Amino acid sequence: MNLEPINFLLVDDTEQNLVALEALLRRDGLNILTARSGFEALELLLVHDVALAFLDVQMPGMDGFELAELMRGTERTKHVPIIFVTAGGRDAERVFQGYESGAVDFLHKPIDPRVLRSKADVFFELSKQRRDCTHALRLNEMFVGILGHDLRTPLSAIQTGTEILEQLVVDDDQLGILRRMFVSGHRMNEMIEQLLDLTRARLAGGLGFARGRKRVDVLELVERAVDELRTTHSQRAVRVEARGDATTAGDPDRLVQALSNLIGNAIQHGLPDAPIGIRVFDDGPQIAVEIRNRGVIPGDLLPVLFDPFRGRDHSSRANSRGLGLGLYIAQQIAQAHGGTVSVVSSDETDTVFTLRLPRAAPEPAHVDHELRPRVVLIVDDDEATRESLREAFAGEGYTASTAANGREALDLLQHGRVRPDVVILDLVMPLLDGAQVYQAMQAVPELARIPVIVSTSDPTRAPAGTILIPKPVKLARLLDTAARMIRSP
Repeated sequence: MNLEPINFLLVDDTEQNLVALEALLRRDGLNILTARSGFEALELLLVHDVALAFLDVQMPGMDGFELAELMRGTERTKHVPIIFVTAGGRDAERVFQGYESGAVDFLHKPIDPRVLRSKADVFFELSKQRRDCTHALRLNEMFVGILGHDLRTPLSAIQTGTEILEQLVVDDDQLGILRRMFVSGHRMNEMIEQLLDLTRARLAGGLGFARGRKRVDVLELVERAVDELRTTHSQRAVRVEARGDATTAGDPDRLVQALSNLIGNAIQHGLPDAPIGIRVFDDGPQIAVEIRNRGVIPGDLLPVLFDPFRGRDHSSRANSRGLGLGLYIAQQIAQAHGGTVSVVSSDETDTVFTLRLPRAAPEPAHVDHELRPRVVLIVDDDEATRESLREAFAGEGYTASTAANGREALDLLQHGRVRPDVVILDLVMPLLDGAQVYQAMQAVPELARIPVIVSTSDPTRAPAGTILIPKPVKLARLLDTAARMIRSP
């Protein structure tokens, strides 16, 4: 595994000190970055990710404390461990000021080489372990995704061959074998799809659970899910009733998947001789789908029911025919559409899963079709997130362009290759972060007028003037906000 070296940053206004520190710290797998001032250090931090920063306290122009405060105020560098190096006395007030600025330790000159190496070793190993773990997780997710994709082709051939043989075989015993093969193949295909969903969701921050939106009738989606399940559970009775308007806005295929997972769970775990009851009804500003089956979920299983792979830990009680991902995926799809999934289970109520989705806004009496298509620029360093958002906006009729980092985005904007109606901007990116991109846009009058939407779990990170969407991102809210920003003057 050939990984990039780990970066340490040394900041000191004296060249001899930098040479001495670099000589003491040098080793395989470590790249030493050096700066003679706080301003040089900030330039390096814009380009490089560092695992540890040694900052001299006493420097002209910008001292170590001021540099540390600027690092703590920037998303890209706020978590970088800082060790201050000082020739000053061991003044308690000064040390306290250093820790307030974000220091993890102080080294007083003259520095003991063994102490320096020992402290550096700790952060070097921590960074190496964190990087190796992140790399292993990403490889594991990619492996699952590729494996799942490649497995579907031979599995599809097996299922098709089974269906063809069913038309030719007349012996009841042989027909029974073929039908069991078909059901097993169908279940295996479901497990592969769940693994792919989990991988896509982790790589795309959950956005893959809703790739487009249009007005749909929830009752029609329920009936579609029931019809699909009847092909493999023809013996189970499922009763559907509806009351009121059930129009929502969402990705119909994903919503059918959520409903299929919930109904399939009821079929699999409910009492086999009792019908499944499904009710679709008005619930104020929401549409509710209740799925009821006879039987009770153990009380200690309820708190972890929507956890991924939870079925593997309860296989003795839950008939573990799958991966334990169905309910987790149903919940994630609901949340991606601005909805929820809840469950109650007792001897009095039986088991009832309730999916709630926001009601679609009424269609306007007159639609003013724009002559020019809406244009969106999506700026994010994660490829899966970029592609998920691009597909979602394209599904809404936008012309969607993408950029993998801040520098690429500014190049597209400043040279006129893209003139978007709205920009979706990630804040944490290499080369130039989102805040720097936004500041550069504000310096150009034509670009300063473009609405910018940022998504973050910490509202204090969002630059003043941007539109904030909290994480985790709800696709429905993001699309609504973008449309509203384009309509606003």
